[in-house]
Amino acid sequence: MSFTVIIPARLASTRLPGKPLADLGGKPMIVRVAERAVLSGAAQVVVATDHADIVAACREHGVEAQLTRPDHPSGTDRIAEVAAAMALAPDTVVVNVQGDEPLIDPELIAATAGLITPGVPMATAAHPIVTAEEVFNANVVKVVLDRNGRALYFSRAAIPWHRDGFAQAGAVLPPGYQPLRHIGLYAYSQSFLQAYPALPLSPLEQIEALEQLRVLWHGYPIAVHLAAQPPAAGVDTPEDLARVRRHYRNCAAS
Repeated sequence: MSFTVIIPARLASTRLPGKPLADLGGKPMIVRVAERAVLSGAAQVVVATDHADIVAACREHGVEAQLTRPDHPSGTDRIAEVAAAMALAPDTVVVNVQGDEPLIDPELIAATAGLITPGVPMATAAHPIVTAEEVFNANVVKVVLDRNGRALYFSRAAIPWHRDGFAQAGAVLPPGYQPLRHIGLYAYSQSFLQAYPALPLSPLEQIEALEQLRVLWHGYPIAVHLAAQPPAAGVDTPEDLARVRRHYRNCAAS
């Protein structure tokens, strides 16, 4: 199926200032992300950014980029502005690939995009959790699904809660228990993407600090692609940046 990738990129970062322009093997991180998105088979890849330096860096490497308002509250709002300016058809599938995912799997992007249908305006991804540490880590977002592979709920808490298993074994994964970790990749129909910023905030979203709960609160389904393996970690900290730089150095040396 045909889809468009829009990559939100904000220059300011609390933990890693200037992150989108960080050098990874001779190219800025945002360009590396765009290159991965191109490999997904996307019809078009565009960077949506609040800063002229990012636009310049993208264009230097042949990546399309558009400048947005600086005051968007989220990346979703930022890509919605660019998608509107592109005048995409209402049934166009738009994928939000985070600008700090230079090692993202192109097949994951395509698989998530493929879940959008006339009755399902939003999709995301998840993978099995294999350690108890992740289950009980509030920074790891979990998701539970219905029988059709659609999200019932997202939470920072351990869901589903294995009442008997945890009562007996404590912080150990009980046999047969398979929680899922949410992957921060989203696809939308263009019509829903344009409607989303106008949806009122939900109480659950504010409690959990999870934007996708707004969608469920208002009754829209979210399809979830189940990946067999966890994706390569993104870049949030200087330690992450060092790890990804080692990856590119190793690739260049091989």
